[in-house]
Amino acid sequence: MAALLALLSSLLWGTGDFLAGALSRRRAVAGVLGGSQVVGFAVMVVIATATGSWGADPAGYLGWAVLASFSGFLGLFAFYTALATGRMGVVSPIAALGVLVPLAAGLFAGELPTPLQYVGIVLAIIGVVLASGPEISGEAGLRPVLLASLAALCFGLFLVFVAKGAEESAVMTMTAQRATTTVIVLIAVAVTRSVAGLHRNDIGWLIAIGTFDITANLLFSIATTQGLLAITSVLGSLYPVVTVILAWLVLREQLAPAQYVGVAVALAGVAAISAG
Repeated sequence: MAALLALLSSLLWGTGDFLAGALSRRRAVAGVLGGSQVVGFAVMVVIATATGSWGADPAGYLGWAVLASFSGFLGLFAFYTALATGRMGVVSPIAALGVLVPLAAGLFAGELPTPLQYVGIVLAIIGVVLASGPEISGEAGLRPVLLASLAALCFGLFLVFVAKGAEESAVMTMTAQRATTTVIVLIAVAVTRSVAGLHRNDIGWLIAIGTFDITANLLFSIATTQGLLAITSVLGSLYPVVTVILAWLVLREQLAPAQYVGVAVALAGVAAISAG
């Protein structure tokens, strides 16, 4: 079940990132990020109420949720900016390397994947990078690469913090995390007296992006409570493959031969992890 939840989170994250990247090309990144965060908070309030999760002990999740909020918010801002200024196939794989942070954290904590799962982990990470067709020169530009690298670090820390908070309550960790970012967004709106150029017809986009993102976060956090962080973090980080496939299908971005190989290698990694 942990593997399935982590894979579903990848599907939702990849779709949400594609939509966010597309909207960020015509709207300010701050607006896309802020709007989607508020939507995510609204979704989590409904889920927390429906599941009766409000009674969880704040001491067990609140601190981790706040840390996750700041790292995730910074990571998303850097990532959306990189998506808006560089090719999706360049930015996504670099950001995906953030999986090395929770992978290392899990192994350092004493988690012991099977030998076959170790092989699967390596294959999955290599496959994601190849499938996304990373470049560090030419069309990519230095700025998107640096932003994507910052996003990678922040995303990796975000996954670790979420996993720690989920030990008490996955639902309340994500609710508190989105509450924190919503406060940040509202303060920014009050100070700037602006919604960063968002239009009324962007509401549907923001609802989709915010819902995909928060649902992916919640599924991943639940997955970490049912399986090894070293495994779930890798399976949950396959989202660049989804983003690139959507970019190929919708935006007609051309795929290099290595990217097709990467998809196959990533799938082989998933199979090895699951079989292990």
